[in-house]
Amino acid sequence: MQIGSVAIVGGTHGNEFTGAYLIKKWQKHPEILKKTSFQTLALLANPQAFQAGRRYIDRDLNRCFTLNDLQNPTLSAWEDKRAKELNQLLGPKGHPKFDFILDLHSTTANMGLTAILPGPDSFYLQLAAYLTSIEPALKVYQTLSQGEDSYYLESISERGFALEVGPVPQGTLHAGLFQQTEALVYAILDYIEKYNRGELTAANSPLTLYRHLKVVDYPRNQNGELEAMVHPQLQGRDYQELKKGDPLFITFEGETIYYEESETVWPVFINEAAYYEQGAAMCHTKKTEVYL
Repeated sequence: MQIGSVAIVGGTHGNEFTGAYLIKKWQKHPEILKKTSFQTLALLANPQAFQAGRRYIDRDLNRCFTLNDLQNPTLSAWEDKRAKELNQLLGPKGHPKFDFILDLHSTTANMGLTAILPGPDSFYLQLAAYLTSIEPALKVYQTLSQGEDSYYLESISERGFALEVGPVPQGTLHAGLFQQTEALVYAILDYIEKYNRGELTAANSPLTLYRHLKVVDYPRNQNGELEAMVHPQLQGRDYQELKKGDPLFITFEGETIYYEESETVWPVFINEAAYYEQGAAMCHTKKTEVYL
């Protein structure tokens, strides 16, 4: 099935400036995104939060897109209202106006360039293989597929995923990562153009995936207060293996807490600033090779 319309979204989190300012650039110069086989829309998702320089006004917009929430008229938070507006503009979910949604994010974690794919669909895997052939530094993080129950913005459409780049402090711009994100977006649009024209050949080399296993929280006391930090030897080591016996956390008294599980993992989103309130010190993934 051809892709006839693409929405590129930034500023879903108002203090992630990379995507927001790319959207502003493309809104000023829409001709940059023009393709012959599909239409493209550049959209600032949470303008109020962006103007305030905050991640959100009332609650995380990127957790507001389950069907239950979208159909619940009693939800009154700003982001719930904005989610319904976006659902009308891009969707409605289940019958979307846009065939593909690309959501641009940045992280304080040392994740470099990351494509976050929603599942094992061959379309995404072939696209990821194409992107990594152009940008070998790109990492591919595969989350658990949530289908219509997904609360992410891109789930409005049948196809879509997020780009995550970092480390970028909240409320700031990093010129190098800004330019690399922009280049990746253009590569994705080029891929969709070739896909629509039937000009693609299947990838014949393995694709490295980092498949989500679980979320790991910080050690906390019975009141939910932090009792430890990410260990200095783990800080900044996103996508690097963590083996049994490796340092994981360090308490405020200087006691090291070691990783005790037998399975080797590859952590991502290590010490992401926005995830403290969500009970997440990092996500553990399993590195694997997929032959397409």
